[in-house]
Amino acid sequence: MPDRRKHRGRNPEDSDLFSDDHLAALGRAVKDFSWLLSRGYADRSSLKLVGDRYALTARQRMAVMRSTCSADSLERRRGIMVRSAEVGEAGIGVDGYNLLITVESGLGGGIVLIGQDGAYRDLASIHGTYRKVEETLPALRLIVDHLAGLPVPRIDWYLDRPVSNSGRLKALLAEVLESKPTTGGPVWNIELVDSPDAVLRAYDGVVVTSDSAILDKCRAWMNLAAEVIDQDIPCAWKIDLGKRRSD
Repeated sequence: MPDRRKHRGRNPEDSDLFSDDHLAALGRAVKDFSWLLSRGYADRSSLKLVGDRYALTARQRMAVMRSTCSADSLERRRGIMVRSAEVGEAGIGVDGYNLLITVESGLGGGIVLIGQDGAYRDLASIHGTYRKVEETLPALRLIVDHLAGLPVPRIDWYLDRPVSNSGRLKALLAEVLESKPTTGGPVWNIELVDSPDAVLRAYDGVVVTSDSAILDKCRAWMNLAAEVIDQDIPCAWKIDLGKRRSD
């Protein structure tokens, strides 16, 4: 069945699955899952154990998974995170779909998860095909506005070549960039690559992503989705299942 969604909004079941009645159990599930990961247990079997214990649905389990990390990962990610004002002269490498879909979700009323590491993540899934929605252009403009003002030499935006419509998104981003001043700002580079994860894990500057596989390998990262959403989308539906991370 073709994807006819016009918004990157909430799932029809989300209002119930993530209501106040479920948040306490979800928070305990995150804590238990983190405990297991921190002791070297496999993520898949650990998630099943925790999900079964708290009778979580598939979507709730996804939220727990995306909210959680091990103690070692948390320490590393905190140690290498930089704020936009602290980027300095490094280049910025953007995990394009990862950032865009999270900001789209914030604009569209979808869930924005606040992970234990502070990264903002969505519950959307594009299943190998990206479809432009009504939030796409406003989200791109917000992201470009935040990045364009940074005193950095370059911004490298990476999109997954295997994902359908990546070429169209590249062209749309180029159109947004045309409205920005061409002098005095960073040089923009938009690339379609087979694996943005592989490129960004080895990137020599600061990475913009919430992808755990990248965060555990990259040199430094910036939590840009959080900055954009906190500043420009005050009505975003943010859920912090990892708020007990100091326990």
